[in-house]
Formats: sequence, structure tokens, C-alpha cells
Amino acid sequence: MTLKSIPLTDDLHRYLVAHGTPPDEILSDLARETLELLPEEASMQVAPEQAAFLTFLTRLLGTRQAVEVGTFTGMSSLAIARGLPEDGQLTCFDISEEYTSIARRYWARAGVEDRIELRIGHASDKLRELPRERYLDFAFIDADKTGYPIYWAELVPRMRPGGVIAIDNVLRHGRVVAPQSADDRAIAAFNDDVVADVRVDAVMLPIADGLTLAHVH
Repeated sequence: MTLKSIPLTDDLHRYLVAHGTPPDEILSDLARETLELLPEEASMQVAPEQAAFLTFLTRLLGTRQAVEVGTFTGMSSLAIARGLPEDGQLTCFDISEEYTSIARRYWARAGVEDRIELRIGHASDKLRELPRERYLDFAFIDADKTGYPIYWAELVPRMRPGGVIAIDNVLRHGRVVAPQSADDRAIAAFNDDVVADVRVDAVMLPIADGLTLAHVH
């Protein structure tokens, strides 16, 4: 028995990934291409166990309508889209045509491009174009950290009762306990706001760089 999550060594991380649903050839190729083309930005891609978890969670929730804020080269959107039924819809928001052009190729290769709508532009503006009723089953936030409160404010009122919002990078490599940068401070403040928000129940999981799941009332 342990009272806290154990730290992951490289060997233990490999074991963990191997004993869940492992990345298939498409996900592996996407990870490899992202690292080769964008070595400085590749860390923005979700971890393999996180991708598997997103697919699992999307299916578990019976998701039909989903939103992603921050698409990059498409790993997380591909994972979410794979968890949708054939008539499900994922709306992605990103500011980069360059990065998402890679995503589009892999969506097509995986046969899920018909489930994904990509909207290019600042999500702080573009999210306001979504219907205002409570229709979303699932949302994933993984974009600029100072924008999290804006995305949260737009998404929570659009989530159906029982819908879930997943928020990435909530631990900032452990720096939330002693913030060192503007992004660290923004996430630390955002985490406090989420746990105080009476519209949700939230749990923070030590997956990758920290993942909060918020269940909307």
C-alpha cells in the first residue's frame, strides 16, 4: 500500500505504456515525425499513455460532441476522435496552419478526418462561436497556459450535465508548488480556481505533466 503516486523511472514508464493499449503504427509515426520536424516543440505533444487514456475516456463517457483547445500536430485530437462514434464530432481550435497541416495528414491516414472540424484562430474568440446550449460531452484544454481561465469560462457553460473537461499540464513539471514563470503562476492560480468552482467536481491525476478531470454538474 502507498499513500501517494510513485515516481516513474524510464524503465517503469516503458513498462506502463507496454501494459496498456500501446501506440499503433499511426501514433508512433506521428510522434516520430513531430520529433524530427519540430524538435524544439515536440514536448508539446501528449505522452503515449495520455493518448491511450484520452481514447479510453472518450469512449467511457459515450462522447458524441467534443472540443479540443490546442491541437499542435494532432496526437490528442487523433486519440479523442478514435473514441468517438462514426457520427461523433470533435471541434479543434488552434492558431497554427503549419502544425495542424501535419495533424490533417494523420487524421486522414487514421480515417477519422470526417469526425474533426479544425478552426484556425485565437480560441479566446473562436470558442464564442460555439452554440451556447449545454451540449458538449467532453473537452480537452492543452494550449497557452495564460489562456486557460478564458477557455474554462467559455467551455463550462457549454458542457452537458455529467460532461467532463480534461486540462493538461496542471503540474508544470512540479513548479506549481513554487512558480517560477508567468505560465507557472497562471496554472497555479487556475488550479485554485478550478477546485473552488462549485459547478464542477475535480480530480488532479499525475499523468504526464498532470491532468485535471472536471466533472460538470
